[in-house]
Amino acid sequence: MVTMEEETAVADQLNLLASTKIVIHDALKKLGYQQDMFHLLEEPLRTLTVRIPVRMDDGSTKIFKGFRAQHSDAVGPTMGGIRFHPKVTEDEVKALSMWMSIKCGICDLPFGGGKGGVICNPRTMSFGELERLSRGYVRAISQMVGPTKDIPSPELYTNSQMIAWMFDEYSRLRQNESPAFITGKPLVLGGSEGWEKAGAKGITLCIEEAAKRRGIPLKGARVIVQGFGNAGGYVSKFLHDKGAVVIGISDVYGALYDPDGLDINYLLDRRDSFGTITALFDSVMTNEELLTKDCDILVPAAIANQITIENAHHIKAKIVVEAASGPTTLEATNILLERDILLIPDVLAGAGNVIVSYIEWVQNNQGLYWDEEEIEEKLREKIVQAFDRIYELAQSLHINIRLAAYMVGVKKVAEASLFRGWV
Repeated sequence: MVTMEEETAVADQLNLLASTKIVIHDALKKLGYQQDMFHLLEEPLRTLTVRIPVRMDDGSTKIFKGFRAQHSDAVGPTMGGIRFHPKVTEDEVKALSMWMSIKCGICDLPFGGGKGGVICNPRTMSFGELERLSRGYVRAISQMVGPTKDIPSPELYTNSQMIAWMFDEYSRLRQNESPAFITGKPLVLGGSEGWEKAGAKGITLCIEEAAKRRGIPLKGARVIVQGFGNAGGYVSKFLHDKGAVVIGISDVYGALYDPDGLDINYLLDRRDSFGTITALFDSVMTNEELLTKDCDILVPAAIANQITIENAHHIKAKIVVEAASGPTTLEATNILLERDILLIPDVLAGAGNVIVSYIEWVQNNQGLYWDEEEIEEKLREKIVQAFDRIYELAQSLHINIRLAAYMVGVKKVAEASLFRGWV
C-alpha cells in the first residue's frame, strides 16, 4: 500500500521534472530555437533502470532499485552524481541529469549531464551492506559509464568511501579505464584537493557576488542556512569565518535559531555523519518557521520544494541562494522576483562540485595534480565568470536569474546538437 508521504514524494519529483521542462522550453524559445530542439532536450537520451541484489547482514537478500540517466552527450561525456535516498525516483534522476547539462553549460565545461540514484535508506544500513550495494550498483551500470562515456561522483548520502568501493569494483571490470571513470575519490586513489568543500565554496562565492550586487557587506550580514549536511555545514562555516552572523540552521528533525548568532564551530563539532544536530537541543523550531525568519541572506541547503507559493510571500530575506536541488518552485520564483528578492538558482550556485569533478577528471587523465590553492583559484574563476554572465543577461533582458541561467546553460548543448545534425 502506498502511503500519503510516498504519494507526496512522487508528486514533488513529477513537479521537479515538469518545472525543469518548462524552464528549458522558455530558455530555448528565448534563444530562438524551434520546438524540435525542445523535443530533443526535454528528456534524457538514455535512462537505465537496474535491480541490485544485496546480501544483508541477517543473511537475507534484498533487491534495490537504481537508475542512471544521461541527458545529452552532444558536447562530450556526461557527468553527474549518485544519490542514495529512500525517495529517489526515476523522474527525479531525469530532472537532475538535465540540470547537470545546464551546470556544465553555465561553467563552459566539455560535458553533458548525467545523474544516478538508488532507492535505499543509508541511515539504516550497516557498513558492509553499503559496500555491497555500492559495488552492486557499479556492476549494474558498468556498460553505460566510463571516462569517455559518463563520469559519476558522490552526491546526496554518498561519500568518498562509497566512491572508493565503486572505483575498486569498476577497476576490476575495466582496468584500463580507471581512475578517471569516477570523481570525488579519496586523495590516495587519485582524488582532487578540495573536492569535499567544492560545492560549498561555489555557493559561498555566489553569496559573495550576490551581496555585492545588493550592497550588503558580508561581515555582519545575518544568514539562515536550512540544512546542515556537507553543503550547509561548510557554507555556515565559510560565512561565519568571513564575519557573517549565522542566526539559524536546521536539519531533518528541526531548526535552531538565535538572533544574536549561533556558535557554528560548536555545532559542527557535535553534528553526526548525516549532518543532524538539533536532537541535542530542547528549544527547536520547525524548518518551515525558520524559512520565514527575518535575515539578509537565506540559503536553502536541504531538499526540494521548500519555498513555495504558500510561503514565498512570507520570506523576509533580501537574497536567496539555492544550495539544494530545486528548493524553490517556479511559482515561488516569480513571487520572489516581484518582491525584488534576489534569487540565485541552484544550477549556478551548485556548480562548484561539477567544476572540481572536471578538474579531477583532467588530473587523472594527464597524471598531473594541482594543490588546493590552485584548484580554488580555478573554481573561483569559473564561478565568478558564470555569475557575471548570467546576472548581466538577466539585467539586460529584464528576466529572472533562473531563466537567464538556463539560457546560458542550454545554449552549449543546443549548439552542439545542431552542429551534429541531430535537429
